Amino acid sequence: MLAWQGLWPGLAVCAVVGLAASFLARQYSAPVMLFALLLGMALNFLSQDSRCAAGVEIVSRQVLRWGVALLGFRLTLGEVADIGWQPLMMIALSVTLTLGAGVLLARLLGFPFFLGLLTGGAVAICGASAALALSAAMPAYAQKERATSFAVIGVSSLSSLAMMAYPAFARWMQWSPMEAGFFMGATIHDVAQVVGAGYSLSTEAGDMAVLVKLIRVALLLPVVIFVSWISRHYVLDREDGSLPRNSQIGHETGKTPPLVPWFVVLFAAFVGVNSTGLVPAALVSVGVDLSQACLVASMVAIGMRTQWREILALGWRPVALMVAETVFLGSLILALIFAMKLS
Repeated sequence: MLAWQGLWPGLAVCAVVGLAASFLARQYSAPVMLFALLLGMALNFLSQDSRCAAGVEIVSRQVLRWGVALLGFRLTLGEVADIGWQPLMMIALSVTLTLGAGVLLARLLGFPFFLGLLTGGAVAICGASAALALSAAMPAYAQKERATSFAVIGVSSLSSLAMMAYPAFARWMQWSPMEAGFFMGATIHDVAQVVGAGYSLSTEAGDMAVLVKLIRVALLLPVVIFVSWISRHYVLDREDGSLPRNSQIGHETGKTPPLVPWFVVLFAAFVGVNSTGLVPAALVSVGVDLSQACLVASMVAIGMRTQWREILALGWRPVALMVAETVFLGSLILALIFAMKLS
């Protein structure tokens, strides 16, 4: 009981600020994760307060993992099967190549391997949610939290710009609703922005965009498992002394992460349970809402543990990295659409 009493102040602060972020997001039709992060950063001093520090740390780590696990209620295996094998292959290819491009571009710009995985995964899969899930699966290193904060800021900003620009681009290309929906679902980062962009064109385009986006969300599972495997070997190699020290990456905790994190197992389990059709719609809705609440609260906590000067110290190169990843993904999907039309 005494341990929980020490956590309550931090938990309560994250919950209240998360509610404020959700209210502002609805009022201004903006990404809730971005508001949560900015409000959290504005209250950075609370993470240093002895009364709140323990609760804020729990939210930034454990509550984050529960939020990722509950994302499984957004998806069913039937939705994956309904889209057909050819679009599935296109989506899988685009996610794989964007992840690879992120790592390659990060190394060319002088950034750590894990930053390329983090930003590439956020762009390739599902925006801020993917950034948080991948961050949770990565080993602890010196700049991990500010890298996560930057990834959320970058992917949320670019997603909002895409939501406004891509429907106009689809009209200019004179695409059918299915083509336009596929493009927006396969390229826009966050789910909310996909919904806004797709349904701004038509119901058919919106339905297709959301379905394609959910397929990208499903790929979060194998990607997080892959990142967990990489992280496990990274820590083991560092303990063996076979990798040189890198000040940009920092020092690992020495604790070997599991091959498949528990929250990934729960994510898969929730997808399976949701796919049976036996779960009442009201309960599924509760799971989705609870996932969103956990992710928003954890984003507040990450913001509280991050400082503006740390973000600004990253300079222009991370911005160039995320813009290049976004352009790469958009160009790749555009090329695949043209290839599919020609075949």
